[in-house]
Amino acid sequence: MKKFLILILITATTFSSCLSDLDTKPEVELTLEELLKQDPNAISGILSRLYASYALSGVQGPGSSDIDDDAGESPFLRGIVNLQDFTADGMKNRWGDDGLDQLTTTSNWDENNKFFRYLYNRIYYTIPQANNLLSVMRNVTVNDQENIISEVRFLRALAYYYLIDAFGNGVLATEENIGTSQPLPQATREELFNYVESELLAIEPTIAASNGYGRANKAVVQMLLAKLYLNAEVYTGTARYNDAGTFIKKVIDEGGYSLAPQFVHNFSGDNDTSPEVIFPLIADAVNSQSYGNTTYIINGSLSSDTMNLDDYGATGGWGGHRASSGWYGKYCGGLTDVTALIACADDRAKLFWTDGHEFNMTDYKEWTDGFPSIKFRNTNVNGSTTSTEFANTDFPLFRLADAYLIYAECALRGASSADMSTALSYVNMVRNRANASTITQSELTLDFIIDERARELNLEGHRRSDLIRFGMFTGGTYLWPWKGNTANGTAIPATYKLFPIPLTALEANPNLTQNPGY
Repeated sequence: MKKFLILILITATTFSSCLSDLDTKPEVELTLEELLKQDPNAISGILSRLYASYALSGVQGPGSSDIDDDAGESPFLRGIVNLQDFTADGMKNRWGDDGLDQLTTTSNWDENNKFFRYLYNRIYYTIPQANNLLSVMRNVTVNDQENIISEVRFLRALAYYYLIDAFGNGVLATEENIGTSQPLPQATREELFNYVESELLAIEPTIAASNGYGRANKAVVQMLLAKLYLNAEVYTGTARYNDAGTFIKKVIDEGGYSLAPQFVHNFSGDNDTSPEVIFPLIADAVNSQSYGNTTYIINGSLSSDTMNLDDYGATGGWGGHRASSGWYGKYCGGLTDVTALIACADDRAKLFWTDGHEFNMTDYKEWTDGFPSIKFRNTNVNGSTTSTEFANTDFPLFRLADAYLIYAECALRGASSADMSTALSYVNMVRNRANASTITQSELTLDFIIDERARELNLEGHRRSDLIRFGMFTGGTYLWPWKGNTANGTAIPATYKLFPIPLTALEANPNLTQNPGY
């Protein structure tokens, strides 16, 4: 039976405009401190609620929202997919509703786009919740206290990581400045980076090596450290690839994870049984329903007009997301037509629906232009399931194949903590699992790695950051379909390496300064 974090119903204060009152305590019949003193076991439910802030819109079902934003559109995971994948080369969305066009065409970005606000608000909902819990836990005693504190600090660090990556700047709110009456000052990207680094380094020795499925553990903390260091040159101007290699090696050598025999197991309804998933965001068709977790990815990629929804365990097809040739064109040495894609032996190349669809995306608003991705599905890995309105499929935020490719990239970038022969072995393990041809040492290059990351990890919330790290996101050197709102792609400004800080946040805190170019 699938294990998932059980939620308790705690009504949380909405953080209006996300920054106007960062020290607000949750509204419950008892204060958190009183609640924990009366029932120390309540901590498990409160902690589960914090984990759920990354996948659910609210605790009262898919129509509820923790923040003053649309319950269906604003969940954290949906924001990661929208801002990381639709803005990049692989995935496009056709709905175009009130700002989504600007993401999928990487054009006309401004501080009024609601999708930027959604992610920003979610970040600054999760951070104060973590701060409140950490503040209370100073004054109570609960079982496994040090480990739980480490988990809460990790979840806060994860929210800050997305702030650093997406927006660069923001306020640094911690349990130390709860109760501050004046708006907090803006922290620089480097200051936020240093804070997240220090938090993760502090909890890495204290968090448990194993906490059970769906909870942060030592390998999860090490994975986030590796990702932070991997992108350090973007975030701070100083490369930290050796540090990235050090921590990703710990994940690989000590985490106890292994590649799932079947690639698609990681994206199926029973992916909680995959040995590869390091840290998932939980979905459950009954107990954690949301229009913003993997339901968004699965249903958004299906349409009853051209597909049988039961084949993917879904009851609804929303006809919104399709891959472009910027993704499926990268398989088997580079493909330019559907015949070659169908003939490609790589298992990952088979995870596109081609019937009734065109290879080239002449019109990104036309459902049949481009191939829907069927990488994520609500069926079990053996094909069995019962179709449900909401997905059972967890979102693999961290998994081992990503760790292998990070290690290889660190080796290629000269990290002394990684060696090329091991890197080649890891890359070929990933490719062997997919029935893709192995490569030689001379073929293992940075150009190969960025394409292999597309083949292996697209639609998993990494692509925009990857392209920025490789110097391929802005400018006109690397083009993809509908970049800059043209069918063949055109250059976009360097300012697009960061999203604009939402207008609501600027209005709530006069200490915030808009990112350059907006």
